[in-house]
Order: sequence, then C-alpha cells, then structure tokens
Amino acid sequence: MGTTWGSPGWARLALCLAGLVLSLYALHVKAARARDPDYRALCDVGTAISCSRVFSSRWGRGFGLVEHVLGQDSVLNQSNSIYGCLFYTVQLLLGCLRGRWASVLLVLSSLVSLAGSVYLAWILFFVLYDFCFVCITTYAINVGLMLLSFQGVQKPQDKVKGH
Repeated sequence: MGTTWGSPGWARLALCLAGLVLSLYALHVKAARARDPDYRALCDVGTAISCSRVFSSRWGRGFGLVEHVLGQDSVLNQSNSIYGCLFYTVQLLLGCLRGRWASVLLVLSSLVSLAGSVYLAWILFFVLYDFCFVCITTYAINVGLMLLSFQGVQKPQDKVKGH
C-alpha cells in the first residue's frame, strides 16, 4: 500500500488557508509595530484587547521559550507566526496525502499545535491579561484541524483488492 495524492477536503483547505492568512496578518502587524510603535492594528480594540501588544511580547517569538534555551540569536527564535505558516502549510500538504504515515503525522502535528495553543492561551489570559482575536481564532482553527486529523486516522485504509 503506497501513498497517493488527493484532495485535502474543503474543511481542511478552509482551515489551513484561514490559518495562513491570520499568520501572515500577524507577521504584518508585528513588522508594522516594530517600524512604528504607535501603529494600531485592526485587531487593537483597547488596552486589554490588543493583538499587536501580544505579538510584540516576548512570548510572540519562539513561544517565549527558544530564547532561554537556544539564545536570542538562534535561527529557531522566530516569530510564532512563522511557525504558524509552516504548520498550516504542512497540515495542508499532509492532508493531500493518503497513507497511514501521513494520517499519523497529521495527528501528531495537530496534538503539538494544540499543546502550543493551550500554552499560549494561558500566557494570553493569565500572564499578559489580554484578549487577542487573531490568537483565539488560530486556537479554534487548531482544534478544528485536530478533529479532522482524528477523523482521518479513524477512517479505514483502502484495502488491497482480493483480500
């Protein structure tokens, strides 16, 4: 049984594209804020609802962990949005592959993203005391992708004819 190429499905396609768009928007907001500290993003509603403040925090880069482990100048100490773009691209590509290993990788990557979402949500609410529409939406997208991944792994694999 080899791996074949197919459609990722409308739900996975929509979730991955939405995740990519939000991740790219977060990169834009972070870059604009770095150029102009007075920049106000569309998602900046008030002092307690500010995505640009969240993206510019120390937890907006390398999940607030990479710097402490590998150093501030590490190539892995990237904006969380870069990791988001990579994750949604991998989810989309793996969603196009039909094979047991692709299904397992979808589940594993979804679980890692869910753990990251829980961690970042905790930081968002209990450390930064903020609310970020972009962040909350990406967490919801990650939950949706996890549910799709679990559905995909539970589907019976194509059986070889004659068996």
